[in-house]
Amino acid sequence: MGESTANTAKSLKDRRTDPSDAAGNGAGRGAGGAYRAPGPGWSPGALLHRLRTPRRPRLWFELVLIGVSYWVYSLIRNAVPAERSTALRHAADVWSFERHLDLGIEHSVNHALNSVTWLIVGMNYYYASLHFVITIGVLVWLYVAHPDRYAPPRLALFATTWLALIGFWAYPLAPPRLLAGAGFIDTVAVHHTWGSLSQGSLAHVSNQYAAMPSMHIGWSLWCGVTVFNLAKRKWVRVVALLYPLFTLTVIIATGNHFWLDAIGGVVCLGAGYGLVCLLYGRWVYHLPRSWEQQLEEQHTAKR
Repeated sequence: MGESTANTAKSLKDRRTDPSDAAGNGAGRGAGGAYRAPGPGWSPGALLHRLRTPRRPRLWFELVLIGVSYWVYSLIRNAVPAERSTALRHAADVWSFERHLDLGIEHSVNHALNSVTWLIVGMNYYYASLHFVITIGVLVWLYVAHPDRYAPPRLALFATTWLALIGFWAYPLAPPRLLAGAGFIDTVAVHHTWGSLSQGSLAHVSNQYAAMPSMHIGWSLWCGVTVFNLAKRKWVRVVALLYPLFTLTVIIATGNHFWLDAIGGVVCLGAGYGLVCLLYGRWVYHLPRSWEQQLEEQHTAKR
């Protein structure tokens, strides 16, 4: 058994020194299997090869990247021109279009769940804060449990968020709760819970007309897809799939989004995944792991 383990370790170590195996796609080998250098260190091919090579992320870099990216995202989102009249006109158009399709469910859901005080209060707090906590939690879990597969999903999340900024600029949209005469309930204002974007100091630091696309849906669906693809326990994977559905219920029940905003979030996420898949050459969650992690798993399995 000791000899077999040693041979396995030597084999994996040898393969690790071959850039073609590390990338997992055969790049770096010429005709007959001979190794071919990827070219100058700063050539497009070499940079792409380096990007696709699995490696453990640096904690300090990830913390800085997340902090700076969220700051820039918030800055740009809140700098979107707060065109109230345009945003309200767009909201009226969206609501009219949904009712024309006989799919204007927001009003019924908003009123039905508002009548269950404990539930709608919980949803108010969820909308204001919990989706941030869960998204960060999934990022931390991904970093700790799957460090060699961390970078591509993280990049997909960031690409989705950056793409959403285009929607905020191109299509200012007021939430249903601000649509006068439509009969929607502002559940935060009615139940006096924390987190209203239209009252108090938050009204001056957050653009409430940046509702399209919904990043509550974009982020929650990213969390669901990530956990579903990488978690081992079946019940965890089931909960992961239910999470974005619950988030969809929350954003509609609280009067903060139309269901079309959710479609916008799904489109942004799909585009984000598409860009990253093109960059890495395969599905984000099917990228190879580092040889060190594979060796670790083999040793654990033989104990």
